[in-house]
Amino acid sequence: METQCIQEQLLFQQLRRRKVIGRFDGGAISSDAGGVLLREVEKRCGILKRVAGCFRDYRDPERTEHSVEELIKQRIYALALGYEDLNDHDTLRQDVLMGLLCEKSDPSGKDRVRERDQGKGVAGKSTLNRLELTPEGANENSRYKKIVAEPQKLDEVMVEVCVESEEQAPAEVVLDVDATDDALYGKQEGRFFHGYYGEYCYLPLYIFWGEYLLCARLREASEDPASGVVAELERIVKKLRQAWPQVRIIVRGDSGFCREEIMGWCEQNDLDYVLGMSKNERLNKEIASEMTQAQEIHKSTEAAARVFKDFHSRTRKSWSRERRVVGKAEYLAKGANPRFVVTSISSDDQDARALYEDLYCARGDMENRIKEQQLGLFADRTSTGWMRSNQLRLYFSSFAYILMQWLRQLGLKATELAQAQCETIRLKLFKIGARMTVTVRKVWISFSESYPYLSLFQQVLGRLQQSPSGG
Repeated sequence: METQCIQEQLLFQQLRRRKVIGRFDGGAISSDAGGVLLREVEKRCGILKRVAGCFRDYRDPERTEHSVEELIKQRIYALALGYEDLNDHDTLRQDVLMGLLCEKSDPSGKDRVRERDQGKGVAGKSTLNRLELTPEGANENSRYKKIVAEPQKLDEVMVEVCVESEEQAPAEVVLDVDATDDALYGKQEGRFFHGYYGEYCYLPLYIFWGEYLLCARLREASEDPASGVVAELERIVKKLRQAWPQVRIIVRGDSGFCREEIMGWCEQNDLDYVLGMSKNERLNKEIASEMTQAQEIHKSTEAAARVFKDFHSRTRKSWSRERRVVGKAEYLAKGANPRFVVTSISSDDQDARALYEDLYCARGDMENRIKEQQLGLFADRTSTGWMRSNQLRLYFSSFAYILMQWLRQLGLKATELAQAQCETIRLKLFKIGARMTVTVRKVWISFSESYPYLSLFQQVLGRLQQSPSGG
């Protein structure tokens, strides 16, 4: 009886003479009412609907309450709203807002077939878990797991959505490639101890064009950082050139991708590249005089000094040809800091300083995009036992990122959140308290009167409603 009283009434420190009492009896209130903005994006772009089309559903329609599209929306919207764990959905399923986002005919769940499910508009953790864990060979005869993801189609949608976001063909596309660590704490399939990161992890590969995500591939950490890059570039470049035959494509990456296979493929397929190179004794000798010059400038100015050198070089064995190399002789307060890049871009097209500072160094923004997805959209939540299901989780996170990117592009442009990361967007635009009321003809969302970003919210909604519908 004592526990029941605690659940019904919470006592806090008094406000002078007044008692402060809390109760969980407010009714159908959502803390994520701003998520309706994501629904507006989806209504115009149809991204999640297309993601759902990448799954084969072998379930019996007469015994199915949640369509694949509804399950996909529930999972990805929840990630965007900050819910990384499937366990969260056993509570979220009672949120009328989530039923609205998933386009349920009755978002309050009062029309559910079984009495125990009534009042729960969307799926619980067990149903979503079966979605993630369905093996590749499942079919209508499988017992529980019957929704099969088709990774190749998911890869295609990721690129197609990017292409469709551009109203006109761009003159140039710079494809940033990078790998990162995804720490593992269990006995997951494919785990490997990586010496550089000093932990058991996966080594996912990412390919971005600016803020557009084109590839998120989960890999074992035992693989070379450049493993599989050519295959990913082949399919991406094919899609880009089908849409934009005249576009110039540049591949950009750090020294982990300075491989003959990648450079040779780019040269054979009319792509340019600018890739970092690991420094060595031979390269350091090439810029020895420039480094001396940089050191003298540093002594006289007490500021960081850079001197660039343009030269051609090749390795003794691994490269098939001589290539242009740009050396940066930099001297800092802590000493010499030489850096090198190899490129197919001619010096007539871009001089050494511009190539390094303006083109190569701009790849650093990609690292921010990866961190945003890992930290804000839980791309590193790869805790199932199998690579396939962990890759599917990475897909879900990736499409949550893409949905947020479309929100930035369509709704946040020219606002104070135009360059904001997803965690800031979530805090300011999504986390709004609201009372949800479902009637026969309407769904009322009564937002908090004290919401501090009302004008911004109205501005974003107005921009979304003015954007053309493509979904």
